[in-house]
Amino acid sequence: MAILGTLLKKGITLRESFEQLYTSPVELQKQELRKLLIHCQTTRFGQHFNFEGILRSLKSEDVNSFYKTFKSNIPIHDYNEMYEKWWCFAKDGKRNICWPGTIKYFALSSGTSGASSKYIPITKEMLKSIRKTSIRQILTLSKYDLPGTLFTKGILMLGGSTNLRRSGHYFEGDLSGITTAQIPFWFQHFYKPGKRISKTEWSEKLDEITLKAREWDIGIIVGVPAWLQLLLEKVVDHYKVNTIHDIWPNLEIFVHGGVSFEPYKKGFEKLLARDLIYVETYLASEGFLAFQSGPGKKAMRLVLNNGIFYEFIPFNSENFSEDGELRNNPVTYKIDEVKEGPEYAVLITTNAGAWRYIIGDVIKFTSVKDCEIVITGRTKLFLSLCGEHLSLDNINKAVQLVENELNLDIREFTVVGESTNGVFGHRWFIGTDDPVDAEVLKVKLDGYLKVLNDDYRVERNHALGNMELHAIPTTVIYDWMEIQGKVGASNKFPRVMKKEKARDWIEYLRTENHFVA
Repeated sequence: MAILGTLLKKGITLRESFEQLYTSPVELQKQELRKLLIHCQTTRFGQHFNFEGILRSLKSEDVNSFYKTFKSNIPIHDYNEMYEKWWCFAKDGKRNICWPGTIKYFALSSGTSGASSKYIPITKEMLKSIRKTSIRQILTLSKYDLPGTLFTKGILMLGGSTNLRRSGHYFEGDLSGITTAQIPFWFQHFYKPGKRISKTEWSEKLDEITLKAREWDIGIIVGVPAWLQLLLEKVVDHYKVNTIHDIWPNLEIFVHGGVSFEPYKKGFEKLLARDLIYVETYLASEGFLAFQSGPGKKAMRLVLNNGIFYEFIPFNSENFSEDGELRNNPVTYKIDEVKEGPEYAVLITTNAGAWRYIIGDVIKFTSVKDCEIVITGRTKLFLSLCGEHLSLDNINKAVQLVENELNLDIREFTVVGESTNGVFGHRWFIGTDDPVDAEVLKVKLDGYLKVLNDDYRVERNHALGNMELHAIPTTVIYDWMEIQGKVGASNKFPRVMKKEKARDWIEYLRTENHFVA
């Protein structure tokens, strides 16, 4: 790592990074699609959807012919369609379904939008792509003013258990557990908590990391904000110190992803003696899509030349229903057809055998030239009972603003849309351990939402009559997540709850006497 530190200080850049820097985005994406189609043309999926014909279209003088043929031959798939028609056979051990050979690993997603976990295939090619993109992100640290000695320090990665469960011919577990189990030998000396602790289950892992914390010299921490904050609080409390820098004085960088960090930032920074450098990643169970490419950037750069072909569906009422369901024959664009400003749902085709797969995230381009994006929400994690069109981005920003004004640490939160006797309303559940007047919090939150979203402001004066707010201890939320089997690693508390999940949540609160309504 001392060598890596020296290289970083010299601004070393990988060939792949230069390739993306100096090649047109659409040409890079065309090359990726060609490689994926060639590799999979003899699979069952490739034969069924005539990959040979799509490959012939790539030779056409019409530069758009390949994409027209590609999307006319292959339908869009959500998870249920992809799994029930194709991935389930790979999971049963069948060969050459959507990707050549057998699938050795399946990642269990956190399932924030649905009722249960999803099985996402992970191939050796996908693992290689994730490692390559991770290295590219590490090398962007050369753009920051960092001491070379930082890269001799430990890197704490708070992920899922690497003790993967064997089920017949394949292994299953959290993606972070699968990737961590594959880390190269040269990295193992710097990786914390190390092989033994990484195999343990969640609560035991937190306990063991806490006991070992003083022995380690940590420079970089990696993980989901909520769980890392919980760990840092545990360490600070155990050693009776003021901040985590009393234990890890060389801590400089926090690499995070999975959820918006802004609502967590205020509470997180109470645990620090000085500011950290925050680096955002877009690593989903389906692949490593993007990362923050330099200091001062609020956006992440899409990785265009590492095993993923992207498409974008305008996230509007023409393409999606009020419940976030995809309508028939939606408009789709490739990378050179998008614009800055509008929101898009993301489709990906990957080297793990996902084909025109709707990942569920909604993004916005901040720079088409640099292919930089921000994640604004999920296709199904928004509220529009009567036209208020309240997005996840609106929700996160409003909570952050009210946190700052009232000087609160809001750890978790969710909102449920309800209809009673024809009257629509939102019911908020705010997880905080600070004393708070729920009525004041409700008025402030409502006010910020009206400022951030004109549709919400209009509907609050008409059809959207009710707003309720319940302030509850954060332990209530974490206890519920444990009951759901969603504690730790990449699991997230959903910001919007609908249907069965909302009913289960409210029933749990009633059963535990946390509110009566």
